[in-house]
Amino acid sequence: MKSLSQCAAERILIIDGAMGTMIQRYKLEEADYRGERFKDYHMDVKGNNDLLNLTQPHIIEAIHKEYLEAGADIIETNTFSSTTIAMADYDMQSIAFELNVAAASIAKKAAQEYTAKNPDKPRFVAGAIGPLNKTLSLSPDVNNPGFRSVSFDEVVTAYYEQIKGLHEGGVDILLIETIFDTLNSKAAIFAIKKYFSDIDQPELPVMISGTITDASGRTLSGQTLEAFYISVMHVKPFSVGLNCALGGEQMRPYIAELSQIAACNVSCYPNAGLPNAFGEYDETPDHTAHIIEDFAREGYVNIVGGCCGTTPDHIRHIAEHVKKMPPRPVPLQMEELA
Repeated sequence: MKSLSQCAAERILIIDGAMGTMIQRYKLEEADYRGERFKDYHMDVKGNNDLLNLTQPHIIEAIHKEYLEAGADIIETNTFSSTTIAMADYDMQSIAFELNVAAASIAKKAAQEYTAKNPDKPRFVAGAIGPLNKTLSLSPDVNNPGFRSVSFDEVVTAYYEQIKGLHEGGVDILLIETIFDTLNSKAAIFAIKKYFSDIDQPELPVMISGTITDASGRTLSGQTLEAFYISVMHVKPFSVGLNCALGGEQMRPYIAELSQIAACNVSCYPNAGLPNAFGEYDETPDHTAHIIEDFAREGYVNIVGGCCGTTPDHIRHIAEHVKKMPPRPVPLQMEELA
């Protein structure tokens, strides 16, 4: 079977679309989220989408298969919030590790099924590592700028457990995504390095995807795109890119800039436009696909897909629009240029 790097050298790879958007289509109620195991749980859990890895695994598997059917080469585990820090919102810190193992196993099973159907198009599982609901760079207390609600070591510990679960569950890639605070992502990077050093095994490929939050072109913690890239390039990532916050049109100048400076693959998976007054996304699959096709034609991208509001239809259209486009040529790594 071809490796991830071999596939990326041959063609633009397709990553899947939104998990939350698809879960919403099922119109699940509190009892659905609880399942049998948590039917008597002491607080409401509706909205804890990661819990569905344990209580409704068939739904998560079905969503993965819809994206695989649409042409995704890479599917993301349903683990955006599967850390002890994020799960504290539901008092479910104790199941964080289990959530990651279960999610990785579900995605791996689906990916292997589709790889078996067409070995010339292997499918890969990316362990989704979200940004956390706490930040290391900013104070949540406007009257105390030096205050932090969490420490670097605590974030490393939380990510370490998540990475262990994802790895044991069988992921092929680790994806640190929707980064609005680079210090959080550096804690995730440190946790990856520590985990694979501890088990004395080669590291998995790492994808890193940041979020430009507004027209300033900066992350929420204040970094420019170039500064963000320089902050993470030492990990020698498989890819660096952008996702979330913006639609493709708004993301264009930043993807163009990143394509010029990144000595690795560039990924881009925007939202389906900007949300409307009701927080919903109206951009059609064909419109999203035309924007990303233009990115491909300009030679900006190696990996493309969708974030909030995107569906298997969006991914199908994107895959169709870029299938004949060559991937962006990847420059030599910096140490090779030296």
